[in-house]
Amino acid sequence: MTGPAAQAAAVRREFERIHGRAPDGVWAAPGRVNLIGEHTDYNDGFALPMALPQTTVLAAGRREDGLLRLHSAQGDGRITELAVADLAPGPVSGWARYPAGVVWALRERGLPVGGADVHLDSTVPTGAGLSSSAALECAVSVAYDELYALRLTRPELARVAQYAENAFAGVPCGVMDQMASVCCVEGSALHLDSRSLDVRQVPFDLTGHGLRLLVLDTRVAHDLADGAYAALRAGCERAAGLLGLTALRDLSEAELPGALADLPDDLAPLVRHVVTENARVGRAVERLSAGEPESLGPLLTAGHASLRDDYRVSCPETDLAVEAAVAAGALGARMTGGGFGGSVIALVPAAAAASVARAVTDAFAAAGFATPAVLEAVPSAGARRIG
Repeated sequence: MTGPAAQAAAVRREFERIHGRAPDGVWAAPGRVNLIGEHTDYNDGFALPMALPQTTVLAAGRREDGLLRLHSAQGDGRITELAVADLAPGPVSGWARYPAGVVWALRERGLPVGGADVHLDSTVPTGAGLSSSAALECAVSVAYDELYALRLTRPELARVAQYAENAFAGVPCGVMDQMASVCCVEGSALHLDSRSLDVRQVPFDLTGHGLRLLVLDTRVAHDLADGAYAALRAGCERAAGLLGLTALRDLSEAELPGALADLPDDLAPLVRHVVTENARVGRAVERLSAGEPESLGPLLTAGHASLRDDYRVSCPETDLAVEAAVAAGALGARMTGGGFGGSVIALVPAAAAASVARAVTDAFAAAGFATPAVLEAVPSAGARRIG
């Protein structure tokens, strides 16, 4: 993979070719993997994501005529031209709704933003549960923050990007993806409190402990806008209401058995997952803080079982990837992201990385599944200007 300077130069050259002028700057925002803490953020809970080396890189130049002109290296070659004053949820479709949504969300906050020329290129796999949409939104939010001298805080930039995805793109996600993309730092995982947006950088030294974190992309594309995600979130909110809670984050593990007895059968498994997952995040932070990243393995595998059996967002491909990885020597593995496909993370001894990847690939071939893609997750930097 090329470094940030080479990426910035390449995107700058393409911007100049497409838009006929030099950009005002080049920004990058990463995808993410979530170590633990899945479907907890929209329940005001806790998560432990880390940023990936894979990024969306965006060159942008301010315009004074109110036009937003968008071009993507992954698009169809055409420029999408939109009037900023006319932006509204609904008419904009495809990838363009994510950057357009951010500009709309900034205006909804009453901020004085106008148009821009934009060219972007991304190495974050789409549909893999690695937050390609959040990377795109956050690249736009940090670029616009500088282009229009908005001086927003990092959590504010994340909230803008989340609002764009919720209200403009129609995906009722929590804020974890966007907070990870803007707040992570190299060499650490991000302990996130989704209610307060307080963050703590937790050192995650894989190399120093002889470990690697593999991302096994099952090639099963997911679409969180298809209604299943919204139904899960609505179920959690209904359960919290029945229990008299502001959010499920307010239910402790000790209180869980009594709460489950008071809930209808369709809601009890959702609540069990959220409460136990929040507890797993706390234990994971304790183990990383104690310098014991290898002990995360059982927490990852337990988290997958909860997502599979209680939350029911796994699929045969992600289940097989977890089973094959653990059988081949992974310390632990689980699906990461919203579910319904996407990727699995596997914490492995460095010496076993190749054999674990091969075992998962062989298991997929034997099952007649598409060949999975294998990436390595390295704790990386959040959104920033790179040129």
